[in-house]
Amino acid sequence: MVRKRYAPPKTGIEWLKSIDYDKYFDKIGAGKRHYLFWKQFGKGLLMTYAIAGACWWYNETSPLGWWTLKHKPKEEKEMAHLYERRKFPYPGDKEAMDEFIAKGGMIGTAIGPKGIPELDKDAYNFHMELQDKKMHQEAQKLWLRMRSEVISELQHKGFDVE
Repeated sequence: MVRKRYAPPKTGIEWLKSIDYDKYFDKIGAGKRHYLFWKQFGKGLLMTYAIAGACWWYNETSPLGWWTLKHKPKEEKEMAHLYERRKFPYPGDKEAMDEFIAKGGMIGTAIGPKGIPELDKDAYNFHMELQDKKMHQEAQKLWLRMRSEVISELQHKGFDVE
């Protein structure tokens, strides 16, 4: 019977050198043969973040509405200056605050000049208000056109109408 010789346990650097790291990295999918996969994965992640960043930047400077591909209506474009970002003065600076309020700096913000939140000024109400205004203008045009047609018919028949 051949007896095995006793080998003392490895310690420190000897133990670290004896571990086959490639075997463990292959098991978790991070070995040398997975390099191309992780390279492509990193490129994809980089491009995704680049596109998301470009969309985020475009949201700040967009002529379109966010998540809609419709152009903003003319009335909304005319009022766009009310929604631009403004630098507000420090509240402790009385002179700057008075100048800011005198310029109408609080108009179009969520907080009115008196410091009271204007809760009824959300985007949906603004849009409905624009639609009502547009409908009123169209009704006015239609009324004037009909009125002028009736007047011209009456004048054609010989009535004196002004």
